[in-house]
Amino acid sequence: MRTLVILALLAALMIAATCYESHESMESHEYLNPFLNRRRANDFIQSDSRLRGIAQERIRERSKAPQEYQRELCEDYYPCEMYAFRHGYAAAYKHYFGRRRTK
Repeated sequence: MRTLVILALLAALMIAATCYESHESMESHEYLNPFLNRRRANDFIQSDSRLRGIAQERIRERSKAPQEYQRELCEDYYPCEMYAFRHGYAAAYKHYFGRRRTK
């Protein structure tokens, strides 16, 4: 009987120790409502900076270096790309597109 009382007390202590919610977990506002609405979730991102970043990316796309433009043109044309693997993109561009002149 004595051991049964001791075991019951130990079980009650174990339950109290493992199920205890500290005050620190209650301090968080997420405890009551863990989900945010869409507006509050995106509040930390400034819309102006997003638009400015997109505009800067578009400007960078428009003003490419001539070598990058030539390389992309050569990559789109399969024989030029194969020639570039052996001789380099500058030589391949000259070989396939360098003599093109419009009058």
